[in-house]
Amino acid sequence: MSLIETPFGFTSTALDVVEGIDLTGRRAVVTGASSGIGVETARALAATGAEVTLAVRDTEAGHRTAKDIAATTGNEDLHVHPLDLTDLDSVAAFTSAWDGPLHILVNNAGVMACPERHTPQGWEWQFATNHLGHFALATGLHDALAADGAARIVSVSSTGHQRSPIVFDDVHFAFRPYDPWLAYGQSKTANVLFAVEATRRWADDGITANAVMPGGIFTNLQRHTGGRGTGQTPLELMKTPAQGAATSVLVATSPLLKGIGGRYFEDCAEAVTIDRRGEAPPLHGVARYALDPEGAQRLWDLSERSVA
Repeated sequence: MSLIETPFGFTSTALDVVEGIDLTGRRAVVTGASSGIGVETARALAATGAEVTLAVRDTEAGHRTAKDIAATTGNEDLHVHPLDLTDLDSVAAFTSAWDGPLHILVNNAGVMACPERHTPQGWEWQFATNHLGHFALATGLHDALAADGAARIVSVSSTGHQRSPIVFDDVHFAFRPYDPWLAYGQSKTANVLFAVEATRRWADDGITANAVMPGGIFTNLQRHTGGRGTGQTPLELMKTPAQGAATSVLVATSPLLKGIGGRYFEDCAEAVTIDRRGEAPPLHGVARYALDPEGAQRLWDLSERSVA
């Protein structure tokens, strides 16, 4: 099976990939839409005419972002709603308040390499934020997504997933020494495995999910890493937020990806599968374990038990 390619690439911006696409009457949710690539993802979706909901922790920042997006796109069909992915009550409040179909869900919010921290349930903070919160959100919005008949989910992962598979025997670092990069890595692996299993489970509903690697971008995500991302990323491989949002927006909107799910994209194209770190150029490739269907099912079962 050949890898999917598109006319876009490393330097493409989110607005480039939606040029000519009309999503008037469609509805989208973007988590973490008040900063970084979330802003540019929401902006590009708004530029298509879609109704966009910014799901954010900081609603004041969300309203400032919505005002800016409306001014630059002319689309005022923007909404801001509070969402704390580490708080299941917050997630439940968001999903229960949603009314009507949902066409695009972009699971964009995330944290990177933060100091050791756990939720009241004992969940490691990065796994809770990057995966479990988004899992609860997506499953809570399942009926709204199914109502569309061809809904798309974008799961924002990272090349950092190559740092660790899911360590099922100790996901939350209860027994092994905490390592912020290993914790980040397995949470980003979880983002890919979610896309694999969501596509399989929800195929009859017409829902597809794909994972994306945005690229190296200087954003608030790197506040715990000295601004260096997942390592010593060369400056020539860094992207602007608008370029970093391009792959998310492409996967969410492109007619070329109709009916395509369970895959991992980077630089606006499907990534090559690798078996070891360093097998692909920096910031490229998806680890085979991140696409493993058995691992995806196992993670889904663990996640269901966790958020029940």
